[in-house]
Amino acid sequence: MERHYTDIITIDPNIRFGKPCVRGMRITVYDVLGWLASGMTKEEVIKDFPELEISDINACLAYAADREHKHLIAS
Repeated sequence: MERHYTDIITIDPNIRFGKPCVRGMRITVYDVLGWLASGMTKEEVIKDFPELEISDINACLAYAADREHKHLIAS
């Protein structure tokens, strides 16, 4: 069963200036989304960054979708 993104995405003011990161690592949601947007597959991202898991990438996508949804509602 896939974990909820809130169990994976962390925000710590001492890591990457408080940007949303994956499991307290220095890899940000923005990094992951950028790699995917550039055309990398999930498998290629994991090959380049073996500390990541598919569930981490899915959590980044879910986090971004939720933020976008909340932004649209607030507008």
